[in-house]
Order: sequence, then C-alpha cells, then structure tokens
Amino acid sequence: MTEDAAFDIKGVVAGCLAGRESSMIALVRHYHGLVFSLCLRLLGQRQDAEDATQETFSRVLRSLSQWDSTRRFEPWLLTVAGNRCRTKMAKRRRQVSHSMEDCDQIESATTDSGLILEEVRAGLRLLREEYRTVFIKFHLEHRSFEEIAEDLGMPYATVKTWCHRARKELADILSRRGNLLREAGLV
Repeated sequence: MTEDAAFDIKGVVAGCLAGRESSMIALVRHYHGLVFSLCLRLLGQRQDAEDATQETFSRVLRSLSQWDSTRRFEPWLLTVAGNRCRTKMAKRRRQVSHSMEDCDQIESATTDSGLILEEVRAGLRLLREEYRTVFIKFHLEHRSFEEIAEDLGMPYATVKTWCHRARKELADILSRRGNLLREAGLV
C-alpha cells in the first residue's frame, strides 16, 4: 500500500507512541502486504519473509520515536525491512559457510570407506542449504532438534521436517549416484 490521505500515518504513529493497541494494529495491517512482499522478494523463502516481516514491525514499533515525521513513512519502514532481510541473509551465509566446512571435514576423515564418504559429501553439497545445515547440526554435531531450532530461530517442527527431508533427499541422491557409478563400471 502507499501512503494516502485516507490513512493518517502521523495520527497512527502518535497513537502508537501513546501506547494505543488499536493504532499499532492499524499500522501493521496497513503496511503488512508492502513489507511482506519486499521481504519475500529479497529472501525468496516464505518462512524467512514471514519472520523478517514480524521482526520489522517489532523493530518499527519500538523505534517509532526515531522516525522523522517531516519525511515519508514508507521509505523509513522499508529501510528497516531491508535491514532485517540483510541480517537474515548474512546469517544464512554464515550457516552455509559453516555447513560447507563440515562437508570438508567429512572429506578429510580417514577410513577404509573413502568412496562412501566422498559420495556422502557430494550428496550433502547437492541438498538445499537449509536442509544441509539442519542435517549436519543433527547428525554430525549431535545437536537436538530443540537446540537447532533455538540456534536457527525457527520452529521445532520445521527443523524436524527439514532433517527428515534432508535424509530422504540424501538417500535419493546417493541411490542415483550409485546407479550412475555402477553403469560407468566404477563400483
């Protein structure tokens, strides 16, 4: 939505600053679609966009006194949303980097089953980054679903689902790779 004469943003902000819940609800309702669509475009994943949208409104409602009322509200709001998204993307990059380091640790492990380890490592690299992160934290770091959920700031059920999907996808990948290796006469 765009700022318009029918929506008195200065009045709504004044109500929010006075602690009126109805004003806070009006602010969130009016701008929710705009903020969510920006977050979804930037993050590409619905769950992350929903989280960033919620974080944006939480931050905005705490920081309303910092908004310069001589300027338009939307650019300020969208700047806060963009910052929340950038923070989430940076966190993702750190998690992926950490996950790839774990993949490299698998590669360097010494064992008679070097081919199996290489196949598992290759399979892990093909998983979606969030599945790989959860899989590695659970199976290699021996973390509980609760700990992983807290670490990643996501629901327990999502972590459990992603771990299950990671196992299934990894099994499918390894199965396909095994068939290709057999056809090529390498195993």
